[in-house]
Amino acid sequence: MNRKLISLVSAAALAMTVSSGSVLAEKKTLLKLPVYFGTHLTGLGSTPKWLSEHLNVASGGSVKIKVYEPGKLIPPKEILESVASGKVNAGYTTPGYNTGVLGNKGGIFSAVPFGPDAPEYLAWIYYGEGRKLWQEMYDKKGLNVHSIPCGIIAPETSGWFSKPIDKPADLQGLRMRFFGLGALVMEKMGVSTSLLSSKEIFPALEKGAIDATEFSMPAIDKLLGFHKILKFNYYPGWHQPATLFELIVNGDTWKGMSKSQQGLVEMSCKAAMLDGLALGEAIQFPQMKENLEKNGVENRYWSAEILDQFQSKWGEVVAEESSKDPEFKAIWDNMQTFRKDYAVWNKWAFLPRPGTVREK
Repeated sequence: MNRKLISLVSAAALAMTVSSGSVLAEKKTLLKLPVYFGTHLTGLGSTPKWLSEHLNVASGGSVKIKVYEPGKLIPPKEILESVASGKVNAGYTTPGYNTGVLGNKGGIFSAVPFGPDAPEYLAWIYYGEGRKLWQEMYDKKGLNVHSIPCGIIAPETSGWFSKPIDKPADLQGLRMRFFGLGALVMEKMGVSTSLLSSKEIFPALEKGAIDATEFSMPAIDKLLGFHKILKFNYYPGWHQPATLFELIVNGDTWKGMSKSQQGLVEMSCKAAMLDGLALGEAIQFPQMKENLEKNGVENRYWSAEILDQFQSKWGEVVAEESSKDPEFKAIWDNMQTFRKDYAVWNKWAFLPRPGTVREK
């Protein structure tokens, strides 16, 4: 064997050794993932379960996720602060449940009343400045987390009631479970709101502690049994045209992962978003039919008068929050600038929804 050939063989062997050493040197990562919603809530809590199953296979064992049901590792309300402190190294939640720490600006990265639907929301998050602003919100708070958009659902229903709501005055004095920025609107409509967990809602309705509730989409609400007590289900989901969820990873844990591990987690979250959105869209209409045909539920659409009131009160909320919190205003203004441009596409590209007319 000549010297040139020997050199080539030696170089190849060295490269293989280095490559093998790099693979062996990559530290396996286990993300222990407490979740905000039970994984039995198909279309809502099922997304992190889907994520763990598929990431664990795709990574070949290099990075794994182990899901912990609500309360099994830590209480859901403690997920953000526990991840930031390193008590746990990951969590699945949504900023709208963490406004006590983040302020109401967190709600903009969760669900926006009269805001973007799923495609527009994703456009702003991924190709506008949404995701950058989302991460900056945590950084400015000194929270040691890496946030990854990791779930999205289409519109929710906007409330279950025991009687028809025909005019704004019918809302006055109601006690209602309500989520996020929409709750600030309902307060202005004379509704007393509380943010109960999924397990707390049905018992509160049974005992008369609350009069009405919203939670999620029809197929998810079915699992909580609202139709057994309340027979008027209102649409559209003006308060949550789309809702985003996130995987948060402790900052030190994230930095300790290899680039390939980080890339796998990021790509898996994008895939989880697609799966969750498609699943949510596929399972609602059978439940709406069942509610109507078997459960005695009336599906109702808010009157133009009441929708106008909701939108007017939302405008007041935005003005108040913007004046109180410059960061809320900066994030809101950024989204609105994007939406103003997106409206050009939205106006011309899509068929009108029922009740809408495209301007000439």
